Order: sequence, then structure tokens, then C-alpha cells
Amino acid sequence: MGTQGGREATSAENFCPCDDDIEKWMAKAFDMAREALENGEVPVGCLMVYNDEVVGKGRNEVNETKNATRHAEMVALDQLLDWCHRSKQDVQSVCEQSALYVTVEPCIMCAAALRLLNVPVVVFGCRNERFGGCGSVLDVSSADLPQTGATFKCVSGHRAEEAVEMLKSFYKQENPNGDSSFLLSLFFCLPILHHLFLSQDLAAIFKRSCPLAPLTKSHQTWYPGSLEGVHFPLGPFKSAILDFELICIMTI
Repeated sequence: MGTQGGREATSAENFCPCDDDIEKWMAKAFDMAREALENGEVPVGCLMVYNDEVVGKGRNEVNETKNATRHAEMVALDQLLDWCHRSKQDVQSVCEQSALYVTVEPCIMCAAALRLLNVPVVVFGCRNERFGGCGSVLDVSSADLPQTGATFKCVSGHRAEEAVEMLKSFYKQENPNGDSSFLLSLFFCLPILHHLFLSQDLAAIFKRSCPLAPLTKSHQTWYPGSLEGVHFPLGPFKSAILDFELICIMTI
């Protein structure tokens, strides 16, 4: 059996999409983002692609569900899990051979979920300067974080200006849940930022041991705790995620 580092290197090498794939799948992700905009959501859309097949797709559903965790990536991951269960496919094997295409850089929460599932490559459009987890705020994608899945490769900048213009179009109008969504997202990020700036050692966030958690799906929210047959340590994410959902419920 090879090392985790060896698996990471192999995954990144084998699953670097070509320009044609990026153009094809990002076009569909932008279609999802436009659908989000038309439905009063932050215009972010994404696809999970496995063996040239879309096994999950999503757009933001935060305002619709009044649940600040329903980012496009989380919606797509839920669909991927459902596809695996219906197809009797191993979740971890599918994730390790899938690519995510998304119009905006994943936030810290979504980047952590992608890392825990060992997704090897993420293609995104514009940067997320407020909550980006792939280098803009924290680099969850490549940081040395023991026992937190595999690092993943990022391919950024595809149709970035278009993604920014869509975001501007949304924020020119009134977002009924804008203030609460901002505060809830900030709340989720606080434990990570606290450890980062006090310890100056991002890896310290994940050094604490934590027992494996059972499968948990509540209010259509996917937790990076465990899946059927695939377990991940929650670590310090556990209390933050549970407190985060409690606040989400209180805001409904």
C-alpha cells in the first residue's frame, strides 16, 4: 500500500482536466450560476464530473432554504452521494476520480468538505476574496493538515470576469438574507481563523484527535463526518459545524 502523499501525487497527475473539458463543463456550471441568479440566489454553480459523466450538480440554495450551508458545492456533493448509493458505487473511489467545476472559488467550508472526500482537482472561475478556501483567505486545498484527507489541485481563472460580473449583478439588488448569510458564514470560519492567527500554525487546527462520527444528514445539510462505509475524523470541525447548524435553525 502506498503512502497518502503518493496517492495525492497520483490523483493530481491523473485528474488534471484538459482545456476542452474545462470549457465544456464550466459552460454548464455557468448555466447553473445563471439559474441561481434568476432565482434570487448568489450566482454560483458547479458540477461534479466522474468518468466524463455529471454525477452531481448544484447552485446556491441559501435564500431558498434559509440554510447558510446550502452552497452549490454542498448541493452537488449530496447528489454525488445519492448517485453512488443508487449505482452501488464506492463513494471514496468515485470522489478520488472526480473533478469539481465551479464558477467561484470554494469557501473554507466547501474546500474542507472537498478535501475530506479526497477530490483531486477543482476548477473555478473568480476568486472568493471574503471566504475563499483555496488561497484567497486560507489555503485549505494545499496546506499540510494531518489526517484531513488529501490536498487537491486548483485550476483558477476560467471566465473569471464573467463570474465577477454575475456576482455584481446579484449584489446590486437587495439580498433578503444577505446580512444573516454573511454573519453565519463568518461564524463558521471563526474557529479556523482563531487557531490560525493565534498559533500561526494552521496544522495545529487538526492535531486534536476526535472519534469517528456516525452518518448525519439533517435539514439537507451534509456533514464531513462519515458516509456509509466511508469514515472521516471530524476534528475541530465538529463543534463548529453543529453550532453553525443550530444558528441556521434559529434563523428559519
